[in-house]
Amino acid sequence: MFQTIGRIILITFFTLHLIALSATASGNKPPEGKTAILLASFGTTVPSGVNALENITEQVRKAYPGTEVRITFTSNMVRAVWKKRRTEAQKWLGMGIPEEILNVKNIIQAMGDLQEDGYRNIIVQPTHMFYMEQSYDLNNYISALGSIKTLKSKWRPFDTVVMGRPALGAPGDKYSYHEDVDRVIKSLAGDVEMARKEGANLLYMGHGNEYWSTGIYAETEKKMRAAYPDTEIFIGVVEGTPSIDDLLPALKGTKSKKIILKPFMITAGDHAVNDMAGAEGDSWKTILTAEGYSVQPVLEGLGSNPGFVALFVENIADAAKEGGLILK
Repeated sequence: MFQTIGRIILITFFTLHLIALSATASGNKPPEGKTAILLASFGTTVPSGVNALENITEQVRKAYPGTEVRITFTSNMVRAVWKKRRTEAQKWLGMGIPEEILNVKNIIQAMGDLQEDGYRNIIVQPTHMFYMEQSYDLNNYISALGSIKTLKSKWRPFDTVVMGRPALGAPGDKYSYHEDVDRVIKSLAGDVEMARKEGANLLYMGHGNEYWSTGIYAETEKKMRAAYPDTEIFIGVVEGTPSIDDLLPALKGTKSKKIILKPFMITAGDHAVNDMAGAEGDSWKTILTAEGYSVQPVLEGLGSNPGFVALFVENIADAAKEGGLILK
């Protein structure tokens, strides 16, 4: 008796499975989902630094006017600050802060909103400098969300989820990060020209991190020096190596006592305002001034550079091609 019941159950299961396959083959598939771009920035708590993020979003929307573009911040600390500021929403909106910045969400919430709004194909583009801690974590979130399976395929939250690469590229053989570095260097010609006109050294402050190698900065510095041999160029980081102390001996070997100091970051946020150009004793400006240099800080993130932002637009196109998605 139990064997007979088991056979009936198996026959019923396979019959239903064949019916489902037949429906798919005959064209009765769920309607094709909409495609969206999600820009994932580290974020910033500095109101003036928001301009760079707005510029990135604006350029991407201009490049893909028929595709939904939304934002998320990958930094838990930055999002927490904006969450607290929402209790005085009118104050911040009155200062010109866009609603999408004030109400920014984490990657899971942002992806959930897109899914609820019918977007089944998502291109997540990190606006990070290189594939380090933030991009690593972001990729794991995306991989997990994109791997969700359901018994009926039409109830899957997403059909396709792909991630673009940061500005200086990512490890792996899919794309040459060396070529990505070359593209970034080309976009920085304006910074070099500024230093050249001032007869100054060009010093960048990058973020860096304590978990991944920051050797990408040394490679970028080396290649920048080769591309612009008539200008002394240095790249240091707040976290990791090379620090400002590591750079001082090399700076002392240059002829100029002038320094153009710029953030090698997407926004001129807290690190740029305080660690780079602040009045505190441990800021780079203070340290360099004490060493006898005339320091000119430029509080402008790379996200304000149109040529630099164009690289993210190109990376989005590459990610869409990988996922077989069409951008409008």
